[in-house]
Amino acid sequence: MPDSPALNPTEWVDQHGDYLFGYAILRVRDRAVAEDLIQDSLLTAFKARDRFEGRSSERTWLTGILKNKIREHWRKSKREVTESDLAAPGEDPPDLFDAIGHINVDHAPADWGSDPIAAASRREFQATLSQCLEGLPDRAAEVFLAREVDGASTEEILTTTGISKSNLWVLVHRARKLLRQCLESNWFAKNSPAPDS
Repeated sequence: MPDSPALNPTEWVDQHGDYLFGYAILRVRDRAVAEDLIQDSLLTAFKARDRFEGRSSERTWLTGILKNKIREHWRKSKREVTESDLAAPGEDPPDLFDAIGHINVDHAPADWGSDPIAAASRREFQATLSQCLEGLPDRAAEVFLAREVDGASTEEILTTTGISKSNLWVLVHRARKLLRQCLESNWFAKNSPAPDS
């Protein structure tokens, strides 16, 4: 078996610290917790450095360790979803569907009028998306990121968060709706081409 690729733990914080912090803070939304998780991840990586096989980049390997630490954090802080996680204060859930199950046109997504792939690759869009994610209720953001960004399975999310399956789907729906509204008002309304006169 060939030697493992050389790692340089003394450079991890300088080379990967900002990226790992961004990854963690988006998921746990608490600076102190994010910093503790990163520190714990780097310590774990340092202890396991001899087992690094180089099948991924150093950053990907460190992120994988951090991802596991975040999942452990979720398991330790299991709680049922609170009402504030499900709805904005003072907001009644809208009638999204009519009597026969068709989407109510008052709640249909707006035409964003642009190429979503092109928009997603722009730095300004990424910054707006991050701001919109930060505005989500904590638990909604947690399950949305786990499912839609990290690709976690339903079973994995249920196990790590301790919420019920119905609460999971309510939270994912709520997160998608809030993100859509935030992006429509903070990105697409400002960056859509003007209609032809």
